[in-house]
Amino acid sequence: MTKKRPVNLDLRTIKQPLPAISSILHRITGVALFFGAIFMLYALGLSLESEAGFNEAVVMFEDSFFAKLIAWGLLSALVYHCLAGVKHLVMDAGYFEELESGQMAAKATLIAGAVSVLLVGVWVW
Repeated sequence: MTKKRPVNLDLRTIKQPLPAISSILHRITGVALFFGAIFMLYALGLSLESEAGFNEAVVMFEDSFFAKLIAWGLLSALVYHCLAGVKHLVMDAGYFEELESGQMAAKATLIAGAVSVLLVGVWVW
């Protein structure tokens, strides 16, 4: 069956609602945590190797801009992922499923996530 209807495939022109943005960020942070675990497992292995390895890991996180940036990114992703996960669990329980309350919950999650990212940044740097 061929239908001659317009199809908009330009993703820049599609406006996503806040609950969709919140959900997409939840998935992105989950993927980031999965791949970021490689770096953190390396640091954990280095720190458990010996006292010299522990000191090297401490120096890496104190002196390396790149290591601090990765740590900040992973901690930020973890905090947002937990906040959005709690929101999803509450929605699974039957709350905030209506349009207005869902948008309010998504807005609260995004604001709390932004504040927590700033707080984590202050803590890491």
